[in-house]
Amino acid sequence: MNLQEFIVESIRQSAAQVFSTMLGSELGSGVFSLENGTPESNDGVVSFIGVAGSWAGTGSISCSPTLACHICAHMLMTESTSVDEEVLDAVAELTNMVIGSVKTDLEGQLGPLGLSIPTVVFGRNFRAKSAGTTEWIVLRFQWDGETLVIKLCLAPTEKTSHMVPHAVGTTCPLEV
Repeated sequence: MNLQEFIVESIRQSAAQVFSTMLGSELGSGVFSLENGTPESNDGVVSFIGVAGSWAGTGSISCSPTLACHICAHMLMTESTSVDEEVLDAVAELTNMVIGSVKTDLEGQLGPLGLSIPTVVFGRNFRAKSAGTTEWIVLRFQWDGETLVIKLCLAPTEKTSHMVPHAVGTTCPLEV
């Protein structure tokens, strides 16, 4: 299994586990794609979390305001009808749990990695771009009649003596 396949499977398993444990719900396997270039305009909620170590990048979860409210309602067992601080915190925590689990899985292959504190944005007609790496591993899940998108981009940060297949099938340095 190359690194891209490993990441896709890790995202699927991590998302399914978090949804089962924290939301008491099942999540399908999601549809995988790669995204390059300029991001599309967004409407809704997007949460970002940075990954750092011998590899660095960004993980994100995005969804509609309606789905963000449903996530909050399931996590906190309370009704949420509009995006407020609790809803944004719930999406941030979901991002932290899912990407944190993926990070833990990746540490077995990439070495120690750290996570930043999530940042959450809510709005209309905005673009979010990560400087540097432009290739994103993307999984689109359907849950509660809405689309939840989980993305991750990673790139090596230093030269090392070991090699591992990168997401696009080329070889990148890896410290073991």
